[in-house]
Amino acid sequence: MTASSRLVTVFGGSGFIGGQAVRELARLGWRIRVAVRKPNTAHDLRPLGDVGQIQLMRCDVTRQADVEAALRGADAVVNLVGTFNTRRFQAMHVDAARYIAEGCKANGVTRLVQVSANGADAGSPAAYGRSKAEAEAIMREHVPGAVILRPSVVFGPGDAFLNRFAAMAPMSPALPLIGGGETRFQPVYVGDVAQAIARAVNQPALAGQTFTLGGPTIYTFRQILELILRETYRERILVPVPFFAARPLGGVLQLAELFGMAPPLTRDQVLMLESDNVVPEGAPGLAALGVAPTGLEAIAPSYLWLYRRGGQFAEPVAA
Repeated sequence: MTASSRLVTVFGGSGFIGGQAVRELARLGWRIRVAVRKPNTAHDLRPLGDVGQIQLMRCDVTRQADVEAALRGADAVVNLVGTFNTRRFQAMHVDAARYIAEGCKANGVTRLVQVSANGADAGSPAAYGRSKAEAEAIMREHVPGAVILRPSVVFGPGDAFLNRFAAMAPMSPALPLIGGGETRFQPVYVGDVAQAIARAVNQPALAGQTFTLGGPTIYTFRQILELILRETYRERILVPVPFFAARPLGGVLQLAELFGMAPPLTRDQVLMLESDNVVPEGAPGLAALGVAPTGLEAIAPSYLWLYRRGGQFAEPVAA
């Protein structure tokens, strides 16, 4: 089988990580079928490969028939489907994983990459972590050789982490330090995650392994907010919000989901913040995949300038 004849189906390929993963897979010569709910919103993916290399296909991952159609003829599969909407965890994380895993087994697809999350744990207090763990178990049950990737918080242009707090700063005199800001993170660059996905697809020897992906530096939540303020040239008060107070606050803000809006914070996210999000000691990670981790401070300034008064030509505020 030549490189140009191999076909990989990427579920969720139009998302934040998906676009980067599609680019990396195209560079390796794979033909790519991007299975997305609204193909008309994903035309920017086509130029990432050669003419005809990237195909967009309509697919609702909550419909088994759609998933089966997207899997026909595939030699490999990547599942990037995910959501932070608490009302959609079962459908998007668990049910979709089951449809994909069962479809892979029925079609003889043994090369499967499941992009999960650091913190996926059947015993997690957060429904997000439990649903991600259930999805992993389903994948391994049906496709024992599935490769599991567990990224920490992913950063890069268009991320939902640094951008969220950077967008809050111009509108508020203070930013919340959930739990006092002591939770630790090991942010990983989206480009590095994309490389990891492509290598997991391209190297059959990695079958059955789990990799936890983190960047080169561990930060506290406080340090991340301080970095955001430093790069956006803003001075804001950092107000500690204890977990016992943040949980009901998140519960109230979470009601926005009932009206189709993304809340700034949910109770489930607060529960996740109560545990560190770092690579466990000794766990295989980017290095095991041959990917050199990219530092947060090398990338964040390239897009956080959007939140400065005056944009990229703004001058730092005098001390």
